Amino acid sequence: MKDETIVLSTDSGEQVAFDVLEVTRFQGADYLLVADSSLSGDGECYILKDTSPAGDEQAAYEFVENEAERDYLYQIFTELLSDTDIALEK
Repeated sequence: MKDETIVLSTDSGEQVAFDVLEVTRFQGADYLLVADSSLSGDGECYILKDTSPAGDEQAAYEFVENEAERDYLYQIFTELLSDTDIALEK
């Protein structure tokens, strides 16, 4: 899923674009590692969880805020990206 962009709508209706860096599935849920800038530059990374019901055509993403969950997923994404030129910093 590299080089894909997703656009999320905020509660106020603002459209925000994120570059998808990697995708993984953990404990039955899909997670995205996204960046708020072009893949060619520095940016902030976020982990999003797909909270939509199974079978929905439209995904619903939430930022992972639970620190333990986020730290564990960070380790997974770091391993998945270890053979790329993308460097994650905590």
